[in-house]
Amino acid sequence: MKDNKVGSVMTTEVFRAEYGTPFKEVARLLAAHRISGLPVVDEDDKVIGVISQTDLIARQAATPEPYEPRRRFTFCGLTRRARRKAARVNARTAGRLMTEPPITARADDTIVEAARAMAQHQVERLPVLDEADRLVGIVTRRDLLQVFLRPDDEIRTEVIDDVLGRTLWLAPRGIDVSVVQGVVTLTGHMERKSETEIALSMTRRIDGVVGVVDQLTYRLDDTHLRTQEQALHGVADDWLRRM
Repeated sequence: MKDNKVGSVMTTEVFRAEYGTPFKEVARLLAAHRISGLPVVDEDDKVIGVISQTDLIARQAATPEPYEPRRRFTFCGLTRRARRKAARVNARTAGRLMTEPPITARADDTIVEAARAMAQHQVERLPVLDEADRLVGIVTRRDLLQVFLRPDDEIRTEVIDDVLGRTLWLAPRGIDVSVVQGVVTLTGHMERKSETEIALSMTRRIDGVVGVVDQLTYRLDDTHLRTQEQALHGVADDWLRRM
């Protein structure tokens, strides 16, 4: 079964800025390519921050009007957030305006992990890094949503071939699989309860699956047997350690 990896949905052509990229050049890049944000990289192509339309707007909002009297203040005593807001007033480069540290993802991260990171940090995009922490792509909320556009027939084929066939070695017609609007229903009889648990768990992980309806039955409840086996292994391991 293919894994739900960020690398399968990310965009590899990434527009980026460097620390010294001027404010207006950043604005031009965002407007020209119709994007709302881009990563900021160092000379080794490692991501050091992210700059977005929100950062540019915040900078402009923090700039006083020409007719307003200039306020005198010191950074001493200000909170970190207040100091950053004050620094934005005179910021002229991407490095001075960017949000840091950047929230990133790995190409081999699951789509679920990426979605959780976006939700937790309330961001719309994640720079994607390789093993050397260099920028290799970018993934957006829209990219993640593309997963749920998979046709029902394609999802059904993957459940039958990969979950039931290759993993559980079940006959193609042994279990009935139906998919409607991304909701998979598994119906049929299996030998062991553990097999039903595997089938349900693996099906939930398939790209495009919105939900799984369990209509599986089983002949043998082997869950208690596994618990006993684990206990026996524990006793044996303890006995061996004493030898």
